[in-house]
Amino acid sequence: MSVGEAEAGGRRRRRTPEVAEAEIVAAAEALLRERPFRELTVDEVMRRTDLSRPSFYVYFRDRHHLVLRVVEHLGNELRTMSQRWYTGSGDGPALAREAMDGIVEVYSEHGPVLRALSDAAADDPEVERVYSGLVQTFIDVTRKHIEAEIAAGRVAALDAAETSRALVWMMERYLNLSLGRAETTARETVANTLTTIWTRVLYQT
Repeated sequence: MSVGEAEAGGRRRRRTPEVAEAEIVAAAEALLRERPFRELTVDEVMRRTDLSRPSFYVYFRDRHHLVLRVVEHLGNELRTMSQRWYTGSGDGPALAREAMDGIVEVYSEHGPVLRALSDAAADDPEVERVYSGLVQTFIDVTRKHIEAEIAAGRVAALDAAETSRALVWMMERYLNLSLGRAETTARETVANTLTTIWTRVLYQT
């Protein structure tokens, strides 16, 4: 069976490379909901797809490369939600609340996967590099946004770099603890708590 093809009802079903790759990423995400990264293997991932094991290496070098794509996929969703605040203008606290609602929505859906990646980062240098890179992108855009808000007179002068680092890592830990397990804190409570912290630090409201 060639790459991008699978048996379906006795007939070969051809996939585009994009669809085949997405299927493998989705299988990896499903596994990470159930077990730690150290137990994720190529064989186990591919058993969750309709693709042959050799197909994996057409799209990914190894499981670390696969995790990079998982992080990219989830990072894109988080960035889309956070842009409500980072690229918005006007009422800062209201925009922050919109962003927190969106980020909490992503964590509500993918929390166990993000928790698994966070846990793996403590033991695996490659996962740590990829996961920390995702967090750093949020620190960087937060710093730029805080600097712009300071320049516009909406936020009092403060150390934008250190404040953004503290806020983003605090949020990452809190989201993983609150929404990274089967038994989670209510979404509304998580969004309310994060909004209160961010707006009181930045806008003193």
